[in-house]
Amino acid sequence: MIERFLKQTSFTSEEDYAKHLQFIIPENFNFAYDVMDVWAEEQPDKVALIWTDDEGAEKIFTFADLKRLSDKTAAYFASLGIGHGDMVMIILKRRYEWWLTMLALHKLGAIAIPATHMLTRHDIIYRNNRASVKAIVCVGEEYVLTQVSEAMAESPTVRTLISVGPLVPEGFHDWHGEWNDAPQFVRPSHVNTNEDTMLMYFTSGTSGEPKMVAHDFLYAMGHLTTGVFWHNLREDSIHLTVADTGWGKAVWGKLYGQWFAGAAVFVFDHEKFTADKILRKIEQYRITSFCAPPTVYRFMIREDFSRYDLSSLRYCCTAGEALNAAVYDKFYQLTGIKLMEGFGQTETCMTLGTMPWMTPKPGSMGKPNAQYHIDLLKPDGTPCEDGEKGQIVVRVGDTKPLGLFKGYYRDEALTRQAWHDGIYYTGDMAWRDEDGYYWFVGRIDDVIKSSGYRIGPFEVESALMTHPAVVECAITGVPDDIRGMVVKATVVLAREWRDRAGDDLVKELQNHVKHETAPYKYPRIIEFVDELPKTISGKIRRVEIRQKDSK
Repeated sequence: MIERFLKQTSFTSEEDYAKHLQFIIPENFNFAYDVMDVWAEEQPDKVALIWTDDEGAEKIFTFADLKRLSDKTAAYFASLGIGHGDMVMIILKRRYEWWLTMLALHKLGAIAIPATHMLTRHDIIYRNNRASVKAIVCVGEEYVLTQVSEAMAESPTVRTLISVGPLVPEGFHDWHGEWNDAPQFVRPSHVNTNEDTMLMYFTSGTSGEPKMVAHDFLYAMGHLTTGVFWHNLREDSIHLTVADTGWGKAVWGKLYGQWFAGAAVFVFDHEKFTADKILRKIEQYRITSFCAPPTVYRFMIREDFSRYDLSSLRYCCTAGEALNAAVYDKFYQLTGIKLMEGFGQTETCMTLGTMPWMTPKPGSMGKPNAQYHIDLLKPDGTPCEDGEKGQIVVRVGDTKPLGLFKGYYRDEALTRQAWHDGIYYTGDMAWRDEDGYYWFVGRIDDVIKSSGYRIGPFEVESALMTHPAVVECAITGVPDDIRGMVVKATVVLAREWRDRAGDDLVKELQNHVKHETAPYKYPRIIEFVDELPKTISGKIRRVEIRQKDSK
């Protein structure tokens, strides 16, 4: 498959990859037709999707199944008036219908807007009106149905509501009760150009209202490198990425790159995450490749690994937030597998990563993905030397890199603020070592200035995470009359340490940080909490902690 889209399909070194990665870009590329339907024609019986849930239900789909069912779904949507350019919000949790919906919308040239099931009525109204949403496809569960229904009075552009069940209230179309009556699917004479919008995400940013990130049809091709190279997938791989379908990591790990590689995507449709459940699924289904944010690994390494057979596992990656070296070391000790870190944003595909031909440095994001020209810039706009902290930027030449977003939909001012003079500014800070590896510092807004020092929250978090008492932590700055700001740590303790929360443990953690990193970075304030505030995509909301402390 990938030889259709790459001039060279295997690489032996970072130099080889950087020099020879070159895409073959078809006219009017459409992932559903040009990848999925081709697999269905060439290897119809090959397993593409393995779906299971908390109750033990299981469904296995071949590539031929996905073609047949996505055609059927596209015909059903078309019968309801959904077509080219229409905005369709998808609130389907991890139901298998999400994959059918995504492929069907691609086949129609409609615009998919994945969304989390945790949205409130207010959230849905905001999204409906900002994007002029025409249809919503959702799970038939009481909470979601209630929020969607209550949003309709203030959502004038929405014309069609579809429920996949089990509940189908009045006003909603019944997917499984109606789709058999749809006519046979006929591919539209013109589906899309490469520049048309295919996918849009409302970012769950750590501050401010969500932005609308618009991606074109080539965004899917941009993830070829994600699945084939970063995840190191093959046709015999069974890959599990832990991600809700409502946020961008789902298409990183559960759709485009994996099916470029011809791997089987494994989906565990669970209500509440526990590390034990995930480890049991890896054992039961002989998962070969796994990707999850560092938070998941933090909980996994606290389990007794002797209770599980993880011998099928060959390759593991992590992204979503920076990885603490202590987590890397413990996972390697338990499994013998090196965690391969990657970095990107809702606005991009993977921009930095640790590829199979690289030796990972624990805690480093890796090196630039060759499809992007990455640099680090100081506040005055000049490039950083090795060892200097700066903002991660993407230098954009005459042709937009594959996977870089089109812009913030209906917000030219915000787009120009982030992307101007041939440079896209990520808003994330890092530094580069002498070997070319990048190390995450934090969001620009999160960097703490104390007594003339610039302290990245991740530096202190990494130090704290090496203490056995700490499960999660967030570092923020608190205003101080003398130092300008002082470092504060908000800490979630391991269960066996919670009874020791108090002044003695505060001093112990402070001393620990002083020994793990430069002493000036230690947290002068430590607060113990049961949980950290997070976005709906699981990222720590340091801004919420700062706002609380400023009151």
